[in-house]
Amino acid sequence: MIAVLTGVTLTTWAAMASAQETRTPAPQTGASRAVVPVAMDKLRGRWIRPDGGYGIVIRNVGADGQLEAMYFNPKPIAFARAQAARDGLGLRVFLELQAGGYNGSTYELTYDPVTDRLKGVYFQAVAKQRYDIYFERQQP
Repeated sequence: MIAVLTGVTLTTWAAMASAQETRTPAPQTGASRAVVPVAMDKLRGRWIRPDGGYGIVIRNVGADGQLEAMYFNPKPIAFARAQAARDGLGLRVFLELQAGGYNGSTYELTYDPVTDRLKGVYFQAVAKQRYDIYFERQQP
């Protein structure tokens, strides 16, 4: 009976090892590029939402991730909260509006270094609706 259990255990272990090998990614070659974290300063600049002309200007990023930022629709509106944080190697941005009838509307964004966009979700608090949106960097 021990021989049978040992055989089952070995068979099960071998099957698990085989499954693990198929899920393990191949090692990267020397030609692959090293992945480095995105600098927080990449968030600085003028950003425009192409679906309506809404804008964000990020003037500065503090060491703690606090953003010196302003919203434009088209007139300037101060953010109640503007914060950036690292998310692995990437960057996340949280923006909250309280003034001008926005009543707690938020942007939860992720910086995409490939497209140089801020992508994410806009929560319109008054209507209680979420929208997938993105901001493009406005060139000077």
